[in-house]
Amino acid sequence: MNRYPVWKYAIILIALVVGALFALPNLFGESPAVQVSIAKASLKLDAAAVSRVEEALKAADIAAEAITLDGTSIKARFASTDVQLKAKDAIQKALNPDANDPSFVVALNLLSRSPAWLTSLHASPMFLGLDLRGGVHFMLQVDMQAALSKRAESLAGDIRTTLREKNVRHSGISRNGQTVEIRFRDAQAAEAARRIVQDQFTELSTVESADGTDIKMVATIQPVAARKLQEQALKQNITTLHNRINELGVSEPVIQQQGLDRIVVQLPGVQDTAKAKDILGRTATLEVRMVDEGTEARSAELGTGAVPFGSERYPERNGSPIIVKKQVILTGDNLTDAQPGFDSQTQEPTVNLSLDAKGARIFRDVTRENINKRMAILLFEKGKGEVVTAPVIRSEIGGGRVQISGRMTSMEATDTALLLRAGALAAPMEIIEERTIGPSLGAENIAKGFNSVTWGFLAVTVFMCAYYMLFGIISSVSLAFNLLLLVAVLSMLQATLTLPGMAAMALVLGMAIDANVLINERVREELRGGASPQAAIHAGYDRAWATIIDSNVTTLIAGLALLAFGSGPVRGFAVVHCLGILTSMFSGVFFSRGVVNLWYGRQKKLKNVSIGTVWRPDSQNQVATN
Repeated sequence: MNRYPVWKYAIILIALVVGALFALPNLFGESPAVQVSIAKASLKLDAAAVSRVEEALKAADIAAEAITLDGTSIKARFASTDVQLKAKDAIQKALNPDANDPSFVVALNLLSRSPAWLTSLHASPMFLGLDLRGGVHFMLQVDMQAALSKRAESLAGDIRTTLREKNVRHSGISRNGQTVEIRFRDAQAAEAARRIVQDQFTELSTVESADGTDIKMVATIQPVAARKLQEQALKQNITTLHNRINELGVSEPVIQQQGLDRIVVQLPGVQDTAKAKDILGRTATLEVRMVDEGTEARSAELGTGAVPFGSERYPERNGSPIIVKKQVILTGDNLTDAQPGFDSQTQEPTVNLSLDAKGARIFRDVTRENINKRMAILLFEKGKGEVVTAPVIRSEIGGGRVQISGRMTSMEATDTALLLRAGALAAPMEIIEERTIGPSLGAENIAKGFNSVTWGFLAVTVFMCAYYMLFGIISSVSLAFNLLLLVAVLSMLQATLTLPGMAAMALVLGMAIDANVLINERVREELRGGASPQAAIHAGYDRAWATIIDSNVTTLIAGLALLAFGSGPVRGFAVVHCLGILTSMFSGVFFSRGVVNLWYGRQKKLKNVSIGTVWRPDSQNQVATN
């Protein structure tokens, strides 16, 4: 009657072993570290860079526990946070003598102390939130004026195309700051252009004035449209940051607007701080422009002449200058996807771009009209433009698929594709504040959180053992198993545990024991009714199951509502709360019954069970079943 088949015990054993393995890394803690990664695509991390780090630490008389080269970063572990901070300053000065043009990203980090055999099993500790473990806090300033200038440049190109299609002659169109200036030689053309701008470019307001013998029309973005553009730029940047952080695999980041032009980014529990800082700090946007191949441009490239009007000078990856026109043909806004790859003929690393319908149409038209001319693909990072490649257009390119290459390594192609795939920034951003919150700041919260869970567990255990005797001990063991499973699941999911999450964990302990209380009281009720001990155990578990399901499902519904509609600390509470309900149902019923069956199930002539004192309502006497 009260016997489990072997396969059920196998499930319990597997759950116990897996839970112990994945919960174990949380016991080893973390060691403070300094992480170094490259800030420029032309550099690479190798043994020489490791030697420079070692020499910097030796010169500063700082001892490191270990220095390793891990793929794209150098990680140096230290004994304490004080040594970590000194080491960061020493490495920063040694690797980046020019603070305004850093070659390496040097950042604080926390690395797990888990042994190699656990790491090989992909067992990692759960992330701790910013209020417990610490993390990185960024304040980003959005350049709204640059967003307006970028929009004005785009409008200038659209107006030029529209006037050409309408056969309206003009003497030149140029962007001056955040305005678009159009010159005409006669009033009739100016009037026709004014009507076209008013009809098709409603966000612009125009003012005409005489400029010598010409008529100059100045088109300005209206205040309402400018304000809307700035709001959209801020929202797009926030969305882009979300996408970039999702590409990095960071759990539950905090990205929110502060004021009219600032964005706060908090990365609690981030494992790769240097990489996150590098990706967030890079404002990579893609632009496609035509190369200026005139005589003046050739002279400017050779350094014997000035850059012609309407063109700009940008360096190629090999450092040589190239003159490109200011007019932007395509931007990163027209990208739908970007993936790294290899050229089928040369086997060089490439970035394969997919354009939307509008971008594909523009690109097809431009390549058809400029055969045998050079087209430059520029990548702007940290406000500096660089020509990735400037190929000669051999034929019309349709279909919306473009391949760019140009002396890139596989890692550079991957990083470039990541930045472009994550979305274009509507406006450049600059990190104006950076705080790395060390674990010492959250030490008091961690201590209080663990104390609340520990004392809550002990209090529940003492009560259950005193009131339900052996069944209370079994209930306490199942409660410990529930806590083990919860920590293991949080670790496997790489969830972020915050202080509200620890409060949810303490609450789950109290709620989890409720299932065992229902079962124990149901067994007592069966014993009071005169049932045999084996029958009482069987009926107690079976009949309490429906009540346990009802109570847990209703609580789970409330937890899912918090998870769906909550944010920040509320969401962190809800995650632990929902997972705790699921693990408590498994441990409170399936696991505890397995232990009871193992202890009592094989006793054929069971006379009594250790479940405390059974009170009989029809008698003045109580019956001790111990």
